[in-house]
Amino acid sequence: MRIDKFLWCVRYYKTRSQATVACKKGHVKINGDAIKPSREIYPTDTIEVRKNQITYKLTVNDIPPNRVGAKLVDIYRTDKTPKSEFEAQDLLKYAKDYYRKKGTGRPTKKDRRDIDEFYDENDD
Repeated sequence: MRIDKFLWCVRYYKTRSQATVACKKGHVKINGDAIKPSREIYPTDTIEVRKNQITYKLTVNDIPPNRVGAKLVDIYRTDKTPKSEFEAQDLLKYAKDYYRKKGTGRPTKKDRRDIDEFYDENDD
């Protein structure tokens, strides 16, 4: 089975075209090598998928006949992603909240009205 079809079948991507684009951009590696979307996969292959700033590490157990339900995905792959990848994602989420305080940046509608009111008072 092609790698783009496998990633679609085990629900890492919503469409095959998204999986194909990820392969072309180099976000998918098999046994450490960047690959093309048409690369065939076999059981015991190790796949690394970079998605949403998390590097998922998978081992292929079996080849699915077609797209499978979410409950059946574990039959066809083993997820070996370290917990530290998900912890780093949480830290990144908190970092974004820290640097972007509410009210900074572009003025809100209320801020704009207050600014206009301030200038109108000074002009009189």
